[in-house]
Amino acid sequence: MSFYKIQLVALVSFMLLFSNTQGWGEDGHAIICKIAQGRLSDKAAEAVKKLLPKSAEDLASKCSWADHLRVVFPWSSALHFADTPENVCSYQNNRDCVDHKTGLKGRCVVGAITNYTNQLLNYGSDTEPKYNLTQALMFLSHFMGDIHQPLHCGFTSDRGGNDIEVHWYRRKQNLHHIWDSSIIETQLERFYDSDLGEFIHAIQQNITKVWGDQLEEWENCSSSDIPCPKIYASESVEDACKYAYKDAPEGSVLEDDYFLSRLPIVNLRLAQGGVRLAATLNSIFDSQIMMSI
Repeated sequence: MSFYKIQLVALVSFMLLFSNTQGWGEDGHAIICKIAQGRLSDKAAEAVKKLLPKSAEDLASKCSWADHLRVVFPWSSALHFADTPENVCSYQNNRDCVDHKTGLKGRCVVGAITNYTNQLLNYGSDTEPKYNLTQALMFLSHFMGDIHQPLHCGFTSDRGGNDIEVHWYRRKQNLHHIWDSSIIETQLERFYDSDLGEFIHAIQQNITKVWGDQLEEWENCSSSDIPCPKIYASESVEDACKYAYKDAPEGSVLEDDYFLSRLPIVNLRLAQGGVRLAATLNSIFDSQIMMSI
């Protein structure tokens, strides 16, 4: 699979012009990358710091980078999603990993994660100059977030909920935006006094105390694959059917019943995204140690 390459220098001015309107939202991607950064090995943290642009404070500050490119470089839009047929509620790679505008196979968030993981495996090798590994790192970090948002693997017929207009309490929104941002923003305001750091700390505590017995499964999905994006996509489309679309038809009003019952799913997916991103980066960059011995 081949992906277009972008030169970072040419993008700087464009990135300042466009705000992030899709993906988890700025907060969701920041949460995932903050969780991941706190779980990096020393070698992985060193590699990430080396690859990030000098202007970057940390990985989280660049985790929405890929969303800023979608207006300027429309070819990248397909890489954020792996939409599925309506009400099938399962992911099949041969069927669903396709750019629905061009018909090109392999161009979806599952294929993108595999592609940029493989590029990063060249870090420190003779073939490294063939790739822009700074871009690869920022794309991978973003797409690992996207694939854990259930409606990024929603139905093709409604563009992952983008075409379903509902009300979030009194505000008109589309269903996709509610899962990208509104559920996170509402709990930030209601339970954390809009303090993102406190929210991240709460999820980190749950990773250790509530989901601790699941971490090995999250981190080690396969004996042969570093990340397992097909599994992540399958989880997301199941959650989309069970939680995102359920009781949320066109024109519905979504209030506390929906918010409080979906909040745990959003937080779980944020946690899984962060843990799995860290595990992927650790596997990539720690493997360079073994290759050099």
